[in-house]
Amino acid sequence: MRLDLAQDVGALTARLVDIESVSGAEEELADAIEEALRSLGHLRVLRDGNSVVARTELGRAERVVIAGHIDTVPVAGNLPSRLEGDLLYGCGAADMKSGLAVQLKLCLLTEPNRDLTFVFYDCEEVEAERNGLLRLTRRHPDWITGDFAVVMEPTDGEIEGGCQGSLRVEIVVPGARAHSARSWEGVNAIHAAEPILRILNEYEPRRPVVDGLQFREGLNAVGIRGGVAGNVIPDECVVTVNYRFAPDRTLEEAFGHVKELFGGFEVRLTDGAPGARPGLDHPAAAAFVAAMGGTPRAKLGWTDVARFSMLGMPAVNCGPGDPNLAHTVGEHVSLAKIADCERRMLAWLTS
Repeated sequence: MRLDLAQDVGALTARLVDIESVSGAEEELADAIEEALRSLGHLRVLRDGNSVVARTELGRAERVVIAGHIDTVPVAGNLPSRLEGDLLYGCGAADMKSGLAVQLKLCLLTEPNRDLTFVFYDCEEVEAERNGLLRLTRRHPDWITGDFAVVMEPTDGEIEGGCQGSLRVEIVVPGARAHSARSWEGVNAIHAAEPILRILNEYEPRRPVVDGLQFREGLNAVGIRGGVAGNVIPDECVVTVNYRFAPDRTLEEAFGHVKELFGGFEVRLTDGAPGARPGLDHPAAAAFVAAMGGTPRAKLGWTDVARFSMLGMPAVNCGPGDPNLAHTVGEHVSLAKIADCERRMLAWLTS
């Protein structure tokens, strides 16, 4: 399926939505993006797997990276796209094919005031090790390094600085198996998980201010498993806990905090990603804020700005979709929001 970059940004968004690209199955969309970009003579186009990178080579004093993921969560009966007034409905409309459409329109700039690197990457909506941007940081960091990065995650057109880190742990509660008719001969591991739940219920999350933006942490059980059979006292219960932590803590510090909270239990780290400080005092970031307008706020979720932070680059989130609509059956985006985001980004890169 071909992409026409000359069409308006709303129509281009609809076209992108209609190319199904669930995580792990992005090849058709990656092919379409690569084909469209290779037709533009002012860009150097590179590809790794289903990630596509396009770069200007104008010798400007500053290089800006504009990035977005091309995958979506599984379709929920919300394809093909449909238009109702100003609202475009469809899987990925908000998260984040509207942002991708803006990126693609910016690729048409032949004389931007900064050198530009556009990154279209795969597998963001799944576990961290499959993330296409992570793969690029490991294999081709020179492709995606610059002075400042904008990740076009849905923010409803506002600037969200940095991001929180995230980790998941399994807290293991031991017991002793017995026949349920003689339960006193065993130790019920599920019952013994009560202290863990009490700690979670009584926990007061921090709300630290980092680089002028207020973050809000969260510590929550997201899963619990245990039990052998309907007539057996369980000898193990495992509570899965997710900790969303502010970027003034490293991943190691966050894990240490969780282990301390649940001292006396075995705590196993199963997944983790560090956060990123906002870095809005960097001159390139400050120029972006001035051009885009509005009041920056903290990103309370995790996004791939953390990947750029690991490369020593300040980065922000800013995209036209509403994050509250991401991953929902009724996911949609306002055409006016997409056009406004394109207009402001163009002004930043051409003024």
